[in-house]
Amino acid sequence: MEAPADDGPWLVVGLGNPGESYAGNRHNVGFMVVDLLAERTGARLRSHRSRAEIDQVRLAGRSVVLARPRTFMNVSGPPVAAVRAFYKIDVSRVIVVHDELDIPFDAIRLKRGGGDNGHNGLRSITSSLGSRDYLRVRVGIGRPPGRMDPADFVLRDFSPVERKALPLLVDNAADAVESLLQEELAAVQNRFHAG
Repeated sequence: MEAPADDGPWLVVGLGNPGESYAGNRHNVGFMVVDLLAERTGARLRSHRSRAEIDQVRLAGRSVVLARPRTFMNVSGPPVAAVRAFYKIDVSRVIVVHDELDIPFDAIRLKRGGGDNGHNGLRSITSSLGSRDYLRVRVGIGRPPGRMDPADFVLRDFSPVERKALPLLVDNAADAVESLLQEELAAVQNRFHAG
């Protein structure tokens, strides 16, 4: 399939909560993916007036702004909208990387648009962008055990067993982002949803 035309920058946003106490949380897997992409490109994420840490890089042959909002997850939208406006990026070229409860741990799913499925970060972004038409790289973290509140589960660190598999999961999610920059969504879905 033909790759998307290169007629403007892309925005890749990783979702999470700022601060060391949240760094290993399941909710912060989006930050982990953007950090890996920054490492791959030699990016240095710096504080920007948008209330996000950003850097503009070349990734998969594209001009890409990597971003990590400095706000808490449930108010991720305003920084994302501010970065998008600053760089004049079309909503169709926004990729949001986030944790997803309804996908098993170790799986990745990709889509464009759709609802927020109770994810407050996505709800905030959709509201601030005024559109659902952005790409999502959904990184599976699985459901909480027993009767644990999902809100508590996402703010817990990955288990020791999960931590062993986490580097590969983050690596695969970063690969999925790079693939979305080069190929049509359906082709990337076929490859990453097969696993």
